Amino acid sequence: MVRKLIGSSGLIVFSSPLLGETMQLNMTRGVTAISQDVFGLHMTILYICIAIGVVVFGAMFWSIFHHRKSKGAVAASFHESTKVEIIWTLIPFIILIAMAIPATKTLLAMEDPSKSDLTIQVTGSQWKWHYRYFDQDVEFYSHLATSAAQIDNQRPKRANYLLEVDYPLVVPINKKIRFLVTSQDVIHSWWVPAFAVKKDANPGFINEAWTRIDEPGIYRGQCAELCGKDHGFMPIVVIAKTQPEYDQWLQQTQASQRQAREQEQRLLDMTMPMDELMVLGEKTYNNRCAMCHQANGEGIPGAFPALAAEGVSIDPQQRIEHIKIVVHGSTGTAMQAFGPQLSLKELAAVITYERNAWGNNTGETVQAADVQAIKNGL
Repeated sequence: MVRKLIGSSGLIVFSSPLLGETMQLNMTRGVTAISQDVFGLHMTILYICIAIGVVVFGAMFWSIFHHRKSKGAVAASFHESTKVEIIWTLIPFIILIAMAIPATKTLLAMEDPSKSDLTIQVTGSQWKWHYRYFDQDVEFYSHLATSAAQIDNQRPKRANYLLEVDYPLVVPINKKIRFLVTSQDVIHSWWVPAFAVKKDANPGFINEAWTRIDEPGIYRGQCAELCGKDHGFMPIVVIAKTQPEYDQWLQQTQASQRQAREQEQRLLDMTMPMDELMVLGEKTYNNRCAMCHQANGEGIPGAFPALAAEGVSIDPQQRIEHIKIVVHGSTGTAMQAFGPQLSLKELAAVITYERNAWGNNTGETVQAADVQAIKNGL
């Protein structure tokens, strides 16, 4: 959310959690050495352009005034002057070299992810980010945390409206962090202005970027490539911690994910009751599915099929097909594979909910073992 204010100097000032609390009409300085270099390069080129403008327009207006017809001025004749041709070719060449040297130095530094201390794979998908820490046994999806009620103007919007997530990316300070950026479906772009990092996520390709953060803090970004109807709903939040705090977070996250995997294995021998599945299923559906299929299950005609009173969600003969679509997605459509994104319990619950909500009332439950069987190709 960006608010336009008028600063004391009379300049337009923007207040935004993404670009900084107050920022005049200029680039953000950022919080890393590279971002400072980029800002310095920007200002250097800007000053050169201003100087060129002053000299060119100054000479032009001076000539117009002092060589006007009313003073009897006669145009000089220097057509095809070798000296003039050399001068107006040499001066731009020297200016370009002066601009290219600092630009090349900064660009080479930005594109050098070697000797990194930590590597994180960043995968974009419609419309969320997936982070995987190499050699750390930690990975998770990061989704928009702003509630649908705020988006629909049913509740007041918070300060970080559309710039908050459920699971932020956590990194240590004073470490060189390499990002391997790719995509699962369409082109996205991972952009954190404070780091001067903006790298396209292309399906089938891996792009590299890096950063080194000097100060702990919370830094926000967004997808910067138009990637579909919910492009504006896939923010980025990075929390930079001191090394001891990061180590503690890493240990807790590793333990939590191990426990989740162990719990899933226990679920395979359990039968969850319909009531429990419906409660969890409604929550999961509203968080992950309602954006496309709508909260009432009626979908968006021509884009996302309805689930209420039609399709695989009400056909007893297509129960297995329903599970396959949710787990593996549907090729050639916007339906993603939710198997890697949700737990067995969540998958079982959301499919059960879709088969019994909005008057579907099939009376069927889907259990974790059913989902695991489909995952295993049985």
